[in-house]
Amino acid sequence: MDSAIQIGSTAHHNSASSPAPAPVPAHACSGTLGSHLARRLAEIGVRDVFSVPGDFNLTLLDHLIAEPELNLIGCCNELNAGYAADGYARAKGIGACVVTFTVGGLSVLNAIAGAYSENLPVICIVGGPNSNDYGTNRILHHTIGLPDFSQELRCFQTVTCIQAVVNNLDDAHEQIDTAISTALKESKPAYISISCNLPGIPHPTFARDPVPFFLAPRVSNPLGLEAAVEATAEFLNKAVKPVIVGGPNLRVAKAQKAFVEFADASGYPVAVMPSGKGLVPEHHPHFIGTYWGAVSTGFCGEIVESADAYVFVGPIFNDYSSVGYSLLIKKEKAIIVQPNRVTIGNGPSLGWVFMTDFLSALAKKLKKNSTALENYRRIFVPPGIPLKRVQDEPLRVNVLFKHIQDILGGDTAVIAETGDSWFNCQKLRLPENCGYEFQMQYGSIGWSVGATLGYAQAARDKRVIACIGDGSFQVTAQDISTMIRCGQRTIIFLINNGGYTIEVEIHDGPYNVIKNWDYTGLVNAIHNGEGKCWTAKVHTEDELAAAIATATGEQKDSLCFIEVFVHKDDTSKELLEWGSRVAAANGRPPNPQ
Repeated sequence: MDSAIQIGSTAHHNSASSPAPAPVPAHACSGTLGSHLARRLAEIGVRDVFSVPGDFNLTLLDHLIAEPELNLIGCCNELNAGYAADGYARAKGIGACVVTFTVGGLSVLNAIAGAYSENLPVICIVGGPNSNDYGTNRILHHTIGLPDFSQELRCFQTVTCIQAVVNNLDDAHEQIDTAISTALKESKPAYISISCNLPGIPHPTFARDPVPFFLAPRVSNPLGLEAAVEATAEFLNKAVKPVIVGGPNLRVAKAQKAFVEFADASGYPVAVMPSGKGLVPEHHPHFIGTYWGAVSTGFCGEIVESADAYVFVGPIFNDYSSVGYSLLIKKEKAIIVQPNRVTIGNGPSLGWVFMTDFLSALAKKLKKNSTALENYRRIFVPPGIPLKRVQDEPLRVNVLFKHIQDILGGDTAVIAETGDSWFNCQKLRLPENCGYEFQMQYGSIGWSVGATLGYAQAARDKRVIACIGDGSFQVTAQDISTMIRCGQRTIIFLINNGGYTIEVEIHDGPYNVIKNWDYTGLVNAIHNGEGKCWTAKVHTEDELAAAIATATGEQKDSLCFIEVFVHKDDTSKELLEWGSRVAAANGRPPNPQ
């Protein structure tokens, strides 16, 4: 140790007796690309990175593991790694996954498309070919056998907001930082491909820790904001019974707080679009339920569609949310507030007016009007209670969800898989701080398994309750394994009704019937005595009550998998109505030429 040179030390030797210290090589003070990317992910709030190793990303994974603030989670396949990053971003505001070139990239692509549709900033990192292979005529493994490495990039161009192919250290710092900051600003996924030979090479641009991003706040055009507020206030203050409907774009606008301020000040009743559930506080005194056209919760649809003015905050009107384009909404009565634009009836549409600024300013200009809320309270009849059951009668779906309602609290979160769970979970009344997520825009069956893994990893203070159909579970079941490895304590209700029930109600056929599995047997085999996992099969309400008591009692620190057997035709009435309307929309004949 005595002979070591202390770089940057104030101690010095007698210059007469000691030789001058050898110059320090330039790269000795430099960091590496891999360490910079790892630090940057940690600095923006990522603590867990979901990955599948492959030969092109192994060196990069070493650098991510070496970062003390990052935890690398190996998933069973790339699709689930992408879904996990999606679920993680819903809870944390940012997610990340790492896969290998092309075979991994094209496998994770579907999950990244879903994240794009839901405005989630997911950083998708791919280990790419050696930098020396670009521009050559070589054919590489993991490609389709052509000397062209751009296939993966071209696929990602339509489902990410920015793409960075890093095969040169000189501009790697700028490319990585631009990609990550753009994903954060746009709230969309980013694609970063990193040549497999670059992560461990020092470079002067990585000499210091990354400086935290300064993402300049977006400020509304003051004149546009003033005009939008004045016109909207005039429109609403003349209305007799206006209502508010919250939508999914509240998340990307980060406007939940301003939305509550607007609801408090106006006195209007507050409904939520199905895809906005979880973003609007359901414990709010003005909350009246889900507005979903013909399948709205009781008395909510009538109040919204009979209003003479409706403020839709962050809506997405697609064929699913509009029940096959059947909403009874008139454009001239609607104010549409999007993250950066306000449209007032058939009149003005004002851009560069940001939702948070607009709602806060509008709240100060409105006359309180609770007419529609009083109308709702006047006509409201509480939902009926399920019919009395006979001893040991088969479990009904509405009874299952009555029991799920009873275990919800501020320390829980609900993940609803695509299918009948959309409709049943929609009827759950969420207590304050109870999380809620589903993927309505993209509707990819199987999403919930990976998303549950990611959400539970990000929200360690909440117990996740996932409602998954048997058909969806068969698509992505493997990553139950990763949940057990990570020590998660999710409760999964596997609803076994023998097929793709949502598709049955849109258009039935033999393709909607699936092979039945021994689902608890499968989970027990995956558990294999390692980690904490408990399973149960339930056929009756008494068995369900006992299983929930165990899951919330002695097995509260375990992953609990409860397989619930219900009749294949036991669906929500909402799904029956919605399915017939969506089928009609899908089956419209071609317009005459």
